[in-house]
Amino acid sequence: MAIDPVCKMTVDEKKAPAISDYKGKRYYFCAKGCKIAFDKDPEKYLAQK
Repeated sequence: MAIDPVCKMTVDEKKAPAISDYKGKRYYFCAKGCKIAFDKDPEKYLAQK
């Protein structure tokens, strides 16, 4: 299971509705809206760890 970097929900990698690759790492999202937000400003969400 992966964690959506935008909303922090748990996401099954096999069923994720949206996926982005950024700096050589794959990110999984619970919904397309989270992917869109991430793609606009990935560093904003990655800095919140």
